[in-house]
Amino acid sequence: MTNHMQDHMEAVHRQHPRSVSIPPAFGVAQARQVRAFHRTIPEYAETPLVPLRNLARELGLGGLFVKDESYRFGLNAFKALGGSYSMANVLARKLGRPLQELGFADLAGPEARARLGTMSFVTATDGNHGRGVAWTARQLGQKAVVYMPAGSAAERLENIRRLGAEASIRDGNYDDTVRFAAAQAERNGWILVQDTAWEGYTEIPRWIMQGYLTLADEAAEQLPCPPTHLFLQAGVGSMAGAVAAYFADRYPGAAKPVITVVEPNGADCLFRTARADDGTLHAVQDLHSIMAGLCCGEPCSLAWDLLKETADYFVSIPDQAAANGMRILGAPLPGDGRIISGESGAATTGFVTELLRNPALHGLRDELGLDGGAQVLCISTEGATDRENYRRIVWDGAYGEK
Repeated sequence: MTNHMQDHMEAVHRQHPRSVSIPPAFGVAQARQVRAFHRTIPEYAETPLVPLRNLARELGLGGLFVKDESYRFGLNAFKALGGSYSMANVLARKLGRPLQELGFADLAGPEARARLGTMSFVTATDGNHGRGVAWTARQLGQKAVVYMPAGSAAERLENIRRLGAEASIRDGNYDDTVRFAAAQAERNGWILVQDTAWEGYTEIPRWIMQGYLTLADEAAEQLPCPPTHLFLQAGVGSMAGAVAAYFADRYPGAAKPVITVVEPNGADCLFRTARADDGTLHAVQDLHSIMAGLCCGEPCSLAWDLLKETADYFVSIPDQAAANGMRILGAPLPGDGRIISGESGAATTGFVTELLRNPALHGLRDELGLDGGAQVLCISTEGATDRENYRRIVWDGAYGEK
């Protein structure tokens, strides 16, 4: 591997008691409620957990499992789990009924639509979250308005528009676009469905994060044994926070897996927050990475509250690590299943394989305890949502920015 890879792979170890108290809102019982709702969506099906037995053997691990979220609702990414659960909660509240008493068909049915009228949901996205919001709005007979940051892929924009949403790419980075979406919601009386939280805006982000518990509950049931290591990629940290909390609740005390949060060098806000360890959230201003879904500069406050209690390591990785992960998953060893994973989806597998193959990183490997007894879980959060860029990286070996 190149010096570029070694120079930009950094890790922070956050020490805390192995036994932590997880808020009930993100525990196993809540996950079962969320999953029960998702089961009422006609398109719901468990996404596959792929055992990479030969890669695990090659790397010296006891097991390596990758949950492939490219199959989720036919949308090529996990994000609709959060969008659907949060938007359903909004509608249920307006109907004056708890969501536990309603299924997706009730919310999409003529009686509910007659009472609710047409509502507009607005969000900012790099692609996957906005696609999930647009899909859910269409299924529920509601409207969606989606704003995307500068540099967003045209394919991702068109995927959102094909679902009937009003969508556009704006100037500014992801965090600028979030602020614009929030302002538009305030101005037009729309409902902001954003997967990050700030002071005064926590309820919908909490519902979104709870939506992600479904994938955690599925994975835990699909695994042949409890995981010893869990690697979670993060943008604002919403998925990572929810999934980390679930596994810390399901496997308490000494059974808790070692949890590592992975971010790109050019958008490592959680890594910087953990490194500073000063009680303040630290933002990244100049965002740059091929991992578009992780290219977020400001941490989600709700996510950090969970991760600071559950995550053992925060890692900042170069783009090349994610690119290598895409290639390894897309061209597996004979006998292992193939996974088409996008830049953000492959970040954790790319990091794990680099950690085990690069002698310069074996100190960190040993510190994490990645050995023949390790049972590792990664989540491929997206497929090839930008196919042109996927081919550019996988075929042409171009892992720098576009």
